[in-house]
Amino acid sequence: MKVLVTGGAGYIGSHFVKLLGKEKIPCTVLDNLSTGHREAVTHGEFIEGDIADTDLVEKILKDGITTIVHFAGSIVVPESVENPLSYYQNNTLNTLSLLKLCEKNKIDKFIFSSTAAVYGNGEGRPCRESDLTRPINPYGNSKLMTEMMLKDFSATGKINYVALRYFNVAGADHEGEIGQSFPDATHLIKVAVQVACNKREKIKIFGTDYETRDGSCIRDYIHVSDLATAHLLALKYLESGGQSDIFNLGHGHGFSVIEVLDELNKSLGVDINIEKAPRRAGDPGFLVADGSKIREKLGFSPQFDSLSDMIKTAYNWEKNARF
Repeated sequence: MKVLVTGGAGYIGSHFVKLLGKEKIPCTVLDNLSTGHREAVTHGEFIEGDIADTDLVEKILKDGITTIVHFAGSIVVPESVENPLSYYQNNTLNTLSLLKLCEKNKIDKFIFSSTAAVYGNGEGRPCRESDLTRPINPYGNSKLMTEMMLKDFSATGKINYVALRYFNVAGADHEGEIGQSFPDATHLIKVAVQVACNKREKIKIFGTDYETRDGSCIRDYIHVSDLATAHLLALKYLESGGQSDIFNLGHGHGFSVIEVLDELNKSLGVDINIEKAPRRAGDPGFLVADGSKIREKLGFSPQFDSLSDMIKTAYNWEKNARF
């Protein structure tokens, strides 16, 4: 087994690469460093480059690659509303190019970073994989289009894939070696700990008039280390002959924005500057996972299902970040 990890110098990809190192699984990391950091890659061979560079990718694939774990892409919802064509280019067309190379080079296992944004506004209850997919922003659309390509490609018998629909990823490596190092990040906990570390002046609550228990958006938060473990389970599932499938990746319960900020103040003993603001375009009010399928089929069991732990590990990384 040898894995190509695209976007492996980014936040989530780097945590997965570190786990591959602990498992002694060889890998090549391809990242254009637009949002990632070379210092975050703790295992494998690193190559700076873009997945749109077909000559480079094909050269990498010919070096014994058996599976692709595809993290590379754009992820900021408001940005996707402002600049949709770049999201269709980065998330859809570039993945199409990658899949064409899989077909050409007979790479038959693929793990894809999808998103809960494919559910749109959801159904007002935890989302199931069988629910209708109705994205409300270009980011969700661009990821759903890739899921559709994977499904149709898989039907040819040339590839098996796992698509993991992430809910809200948070936290950082418990050993403090890597974390989220995107300075313009929009993730709630990341921004909140930056305020706690005096790296930002304030945090905004975008919308307090949603039909939720306190008026702010409710999300399902999952620790990045648990997310990495789920990818490892998906990798082993495909390597053992598992068939194509889609899984939610969340903890199965939600916290509102206000509840997260209250917990941050409590856990860190701070009182950060909070400002109320209008809703952002493309933000659903409630997105929580039904995570039963991945637990039953892949044996996934979250180890860090604690909002306080997510906040504290994110804060410790932010306070001591080296890159």
